[in-house]
Amino acid sequence: MVLLPGEVQELRVFEPRYRQMLDDCLLDGLNFGLVLNDESKSVNHWDGPMIYGCEAEIIHHETKGSNHFLQIIGRRRFKINEIFEPALPPFDHPLLEGLVSSDGVDPDLETIIQQIPEDVENTKLYISADVEYMDSPVESTMEQQSEMRSLVESVLNRIGMILNLDGDLLFQWVNTSPIMEVIDENPNSVYSVSSLLVDDLETRQKILSHSNIDEIIAQLNLIFSSFEEE
Repeated sequence: MVLLPGEVQELRVFEPRYRQMLDDCLLDGLNFGLVLNDESKSVNHWDGPMIYGCEAEIIHHETKGSNHFLQIIGRRRFKINEIFEPALPPFDHPLLEGLVSSDGVDPDLETIIQQIPEDVENTKLYISADVEYMDSPVESTMEQQSEMRSLVESVLNRIGMILNLDGDLLFQWVNTSPIMEVIDENPNSVYSVSSLLVDDLETRQKILSHSNIDEIIAQLNLIFSSFEEE
């Protein structure tokens, strides 16, 4: 997934490596980085991360059995400078052969940690990195806010026509949409609009890499101009 600044998402954490990461975050009151995986990269046989990611703050945590349910909110964007590979490869690697039971149940965390070689520098099971936090956009101008409203109106009108809404109902639906309420001078407003309109991971990743509001608006216009043509 791709998390954008200001966006609220829910996660279920159950993999041992992420449970260890969660323990580290909760113990020290830290946030974690959420980064889309890159299948073309390999980090100790795991998919590596994309270059750009978003800091995730835990705003609610609940445990049910071995599952952890999180509600997170996107904070600062960052760029990865250096990756630190996890201490162990995935369970299907020959090094860990036989660790998973025949019925597919993962071993407990203590058993996994015992498999970590003594000569590794990083003893964490999850991928970590040295990152550089990126500046947020400046406050959006009235002109940029107007562009965002026009874009949202265009998209909602198109959806309304597909749903065969009549004129009055369509007008009311467009002008009372919750999306309109997130458009203001806040620097993250453009990311909030993007999070509500865009679900394609590749596009969301491109938006996350932009610091310039005009570039993001241009990206959104490009997406939805092709949508209108269809």
